[in-house]
Amino acid sequence: MSYKPLDSKVNIPELEHEVQKFWDETNAYWKRVEIQENENRPHWSFIDGPITANNPMGVHHAWGRTYKDLFARYRFMKGYEVRNQNGFDCQGLWVEVEVEKELGFKSKLDIEDYGLAEFVKMCKQRVLKYSAIQTQQSIRLGMWTDWNNPDELRKLSEALEKPLEETTYIGSKGPVTGTAEYLVGQLGMTQMGGSYYTFSDENNYMIWKVLKSCHERGWIYIGADAMPWCPRCSTGISQHEIVTEGYQEVTHTSVYVLFRLKDREGSLLIWTTTPWTLTSNVAAAVHPELTYVKVKYRNEVMYLSKGALKSAIPDQKHVEILGELKGAEMDGWKYTGPYDELPRVKELRVPEVHRVIMWEDVGEEEGTGIVHIAPGAGKEDLGLGRKYGLPAPAPLDDFGVIIDGFGWLTGLHVYDSAEPIFEDLRKKEILYRTQKVTHRYPTCWRCGSELVFRHVAEWFINMGEKLDKDLEDITEEEKDQNLRYQIMDSASNVNWIPSFGLKRELDWLKNMDDWMISKKRYYGLALPIWKCECSWFDVIGSKEELKERAVEGWEKFEGHSPHRPYIDAVKIKCPKCGKTVSRIPDVGNPWLDAGIVGYSTIQYRQNREYWEKWFPANFITESFPGQFRNWFYAMLAESTILERRTPYWTCLGHGQVLAEDGREMHKSWGNAIWFDDAAETMGADIIRWIDSLAKPENNLLFGYGRANEVRRLFFMTLLNVYNFFYQYATLDNWTPDQQPLKLDPLDRWILGKLDVTIEKVTENLDNYLTSPTCTEIDRFVDILSKWYVRRSRRRFWKTEADDEKKAAYSTLYKCLKTVIYMMAPITPYLSEALYQRMIRPVEAGAPESVHHCSWPELDPSIRDLELMEEMDMALNLSSAGRAARSQANIKLRQPLAEVVVVAPSDKTARIGNI
Repeated sequence: MSYKPLDSKVNIPELEHEVQKFWDETNAYWKRVEIQENENRPHWSFIDGPITANNPMGVHHAWGRTYKDLFARYRFMKGYEVRNQNGFDCQGLWVEVEVEKELGFKSKLDIEDYGLAEFVKMCKQRVLKYSAIQTQQSIRLGMWTDWNNPDELRKLSEALEKPLEETTYIGSKGPVTGTAEYLVGQLGMTQMGGSYYTFSDENNYMIWKVLKSCHERGWIYIGADAMPWCPRCSTGISQHEIVTEGYQEVTHTSVYVLFRLKDREGSLLIWTTTPWTLTSNVAAAVHPELTYVKVKYRNEVMYLSKGALKSAIPDQKHVEILGELKGAEMDGWKYTGPYDELPRVKELRVPEVHRVIMWEDVGEEEGTGIVHIAPGAGKEDLGLGRKYGLPAPAPLDDFGVIIDGFGWLTGLHVYDSAEPIFEDLRKKEILYRTQKVTHRYPTCWRCGSELVFRHVAEWFINMGEKLDKDLEDITEEEKDQNLRYQIMDSASNVNWIPSFGLKRELDWLKNMDDWMISKKRYYGLALPIWKCECSWFDVIGSKEELKERAVEGWEKFEGHSPHRPYIDAVKIKCPKCGKTVSRIPDVGNPWLDAGIVGYSTIQYRQNREYWEKWFPANFITESFPGQFRNWFYAMLAESTILERRTPYWTCLGHGQVLAEDGREMHKSWGNAIWFDDAAETMGADIIRWIDSLAKPENNLLFGYGRANEVRRLFFMTLLNVYNFFYQYATLDNWTPDQQPLKLDPLDRWILGKLDVTIEKVTENLDNYLTSPTCTEIDRFVDILSKWYVRRSRRRFWKTEADDEKKAAYSTLYKCLKTVIYMMAPITPYLSEALYQRMIRPVEAGAPESVHHCSWPELDPSIRDLELMEEMDMALNLSSAGRAARSQANIKLRQPLAEVVVVAPSDKTARIGNI
């Protein structure tokens, strides 16, 4: 056998397909599994933050997925037994909305007319369809794990058309036969192999166990609250979702309205961007310490804050200030509301309670310094309403339509209400003016609809009281009663990368409200809560418990996954009043699904010894915008509930992938790059190198310009060095068994630099730092090319095969071989291609794949520190000289009469030697 060439201008995507074919034909991944199972290795585990199986992968997904594969490969090479199961997020609004689009549905009512069973089946089929596509894309990215066969997933999707008929699924562990419904519910489990799916039976029942544990400690409750609500999806949006990705720049018409005072001259001037909430006004809030002014503007006497006067009334030449007072002096003032004539408002006796209240959160940066309060239409408003004992008229139904009891407004959609309300206020002569305002406004993260606040009943996990003290001052007794601080303890045991992650997580936990776990939707975790009319409720903790307590409907449910509508058929008996009780119709917050995977995927309920072997995960990673409040949080919360342990030791968060122009990628802007296009144009390894080189704390600017730069400056440099070696080693028939008797100083220098590079790269990867890893490899390849090869060329060119020539070949071979090993976790395709061309042909007994090899070992004895220091000085002098020439506009080849080097006295002797 002999070395094989690899052109520096090779078509990288074609090369990658060649390598992928080699991996498939040799069963390379499963041979890696066999190697680690046959050796007594320490364990290293990774838990995947599941990608939503709802659309094809975007190029932005590649960043985190590169980390996931990179560190699994690295840990195997370091001698670990690695567990790195892929995961798919399957349930919730993500999937529902896309299926609704496919069917042309406009609202939840269309789903109910269509039929829940058929709709849920279509949601599962969509997940199977896109998980097959994402599996193929992940394989194309070079990810190694136990993948499902995409064709088997498609067959299973088709089989769901007849869910209770038997079929056979061929997984990585062999064929499994059962009903299609059963097999879908078992995906990712031991007998099936492959990726885990959050719609699996085990994932759902594991969450039941979590909620049962919460209920036994009194942490589950139903609470009426003013919730962010999507009229289109007809469901509440949790605080987690709102804070994460729920705001957009929106332009609204705001309105300034006069609330006529009852016992004194004038009106309160209030301002709102949500005119529909005026139908439910109950109070007006002022800050007790702010200064307010009584002004006359034309024919109106008004009260507003002094700081807001100029912005609220731009026409200042007609303003006359009649007096000043503190907000506290306005406490209790009575006024007439804008909609006191509406039946529901009168029924709740709202006109009798209209008054000015105190609120220290009132500001004067915008508006008038007087805030209109509608407890049935705003979260803070409801809190103030409870504090002051105010009624809470709530005007909207599930679809954002104004309900009965609101007079002429009844039947009007909230989105269409502004102009009719403005016209009505004009007729009442209480509209001062309107004004367009662009502001950040909450929107539905899934469908993009503007949110409203509704007074609704939802289910919550009680996080515990927010104590006004630092975490270290919380006593163990206080923590025992407070889930919030237990989770903060779990978070404090994690190594957060970047380090600011811990502060973000603790800040979220310290300030978050109770966790809303319910959604008024159809496809998702069926919350295991059975509630009686008498107000009694219970949480069921397992399928077995439900079967034991069922008094009706078990036969209809049996054989189905724990999803609607079949789970809804099961009834239990109320021990309080004896009535037959149904499950609440709500489904769960989808972050419950992803948050339990550290338990459901590693046999927590079936094989505790296996679970202990792989728990906690050594490593997790996801894009950090939002995940501190979502997946990172949910994992911590559910693990703390079950075991009061952190579910992961290291959490690497990374920024967002943006286009090269610094903007978000959007198809309509023409700057979006699809994963398949990127992989087949630039190549997966270049994607991986760009992702790995990026600093995770920053956003990544990604595009073809950057890809071309990486290919030209790094990949081609490395391939040019390899082809130089290939050409001359082939001509001279040199093989690694031809070792020299001694090394040249240049050889000893570059081998010392190589050993230092191994040390730095190893330390970085041990600490999950890929950016400095890539920098070190790049720097070494650069000096190998520009300094070692250039200054050794005459040794390769000479005709006699003497010891000096052997030393040059031996040194260059070792450097290239080591670089290939160090690059293997980052660029698996190119490393394999070089390994198969350079190493396997000449090393008998070499592992079949570079990804079966061990990590390079350090050899500090090769380091000649004095020589390395002098060479570093030479490199620095050369760099300084080039910079000086550039500054003086003198060409590199132009001779110089004199070079002056200024250096410390202890360096001058060495500079003379150089």
